[in-house]
Amino acid sequence: MARNLLIVEDDRDLASNLIDFLEVYGYTADYASDGMSALTLAQENAYDLIVLDLSLPRMDGLRVCRQLRENQQNRMPIVVLTAKDDIETKIAAFDIGADDYVVKPASLREVEVRIRALIRRTQGGQETEALQVGDLRFDIGTMKIARAGVPISLAPVPAKILLMLMRQSPNVVHRLAINRELWGNEDHSESHALIVHMHALRNAVDKPFDRQLIHTVRGFGYRIAQDESAL
Repeated sequence: MARNLLIVEDDRDLASNLIDFLEVYGYTADYASDGMSALTLAQENAYDLIVLDLSLPRMDGLRVCRQLRENQQNRMPIVVLTAKDDIETKIAAFDIGADDYVVKPASLREVEVRIRALIRRTQGGQETEALQVGDLRFDIGTMKIARAGVPISLAPVPAKILLMLMRQSPNVVHRLAINRELWGNEDHSESHALIVHMHALRNAVDKPFDRQLIHTVRGFGYRIAQDESAL
């Protein structure tokens, strides 16, 4: 199930990088570059979580957070993502209702982990989502993979790639996005390693079966779908 986020950040490049990164993990996101726009969007829409900068034009993040929390029906989780690392600001943010506080610069992976943990905690229970593409099933809670009822064993890296592809199915996942997730950068020097892991993934998921699910999109990356004509 896709999670819908509101990203509030006046640095458009940072916001764009964060949104692109989160989309790999199955999130969708609206964007606001100032506090007033953020408050309007948060009051008009239901989000699973808000990522909120504090240094914003028109209305600072603390005021946005305070006004949202004054509405008792608005309990959307709020993760503060800011360069402010002084204890007074942290205390103020938590006092007015922030649920988590991340100091910039932070890795995009850490931000995603914080978001996922907070959504799971506030919505209750373990992550039990199961992804399905054709006869291929990936149970995220148990990390069990099976195709046509036949268990599939994957090493951690191919399993992570498969999870990325299934979360975005039938859309393409760019090679650069995969490199960034696996190795923390988009360096083309990792392309050979990616080819090796994709080969292992295809051998496990496609080779023993009649229908191909993993497709190469030349010049871009990979995607997974029941057949190419449906992409």
